[in-house]
Amino acid sequence: MLFPLDQHLCFALYGASMAVGRAYKPVLDELGITYPQYLVLSVLWEEGERTIGTIAERLGLEPSTVTPLVKRLETAGLVTRQRNPADERQVVVALTGEGEAMRRASACLGERLVASSGMPPERLQRLNEDVRALRDAVATFVARGEN
Repeated sequence: MLFPLDQHLCFALYGASMAVGRAYKPVLDELGITYPQYLVLSVLWEEGERTIGTIAERLGLEPSTVTPLVKRLETAGLVTRQRNPADERQVVVALTGEGEAMRRASACLGERLVASSGMPPERLQRLNEDVRALRDAVATFVARGEN
């Protein structure tokens, strides 16, 4: 049975993601970064110095996708990249002082989401938990190779 597009959960999630991106865009533009770059910075703010591979894993992306993001962040002076002396195949990424300061400058994004959603923070937190549970269940299903 085919359902109308508005009844597709995947479409609702996609639309919500796009809407949040549009809400964040003016702030990110002012900061001079893109949303994917913000995600890379968020990993570093949360976890500290990391390799390209561990950043990619945390974001559910391929290292070949993360590398150009990190290069642009390095060009902007927000991170440094350095080969791991113990394993030359690994590139270690660390925040600069300017990259750390970006954390404070982007703190308003959460407030912007609450304000633009019209929902109380507690409801957004529950929604976040539900969406993460869905993501994890689907990822596990896909990883097992089930049809």
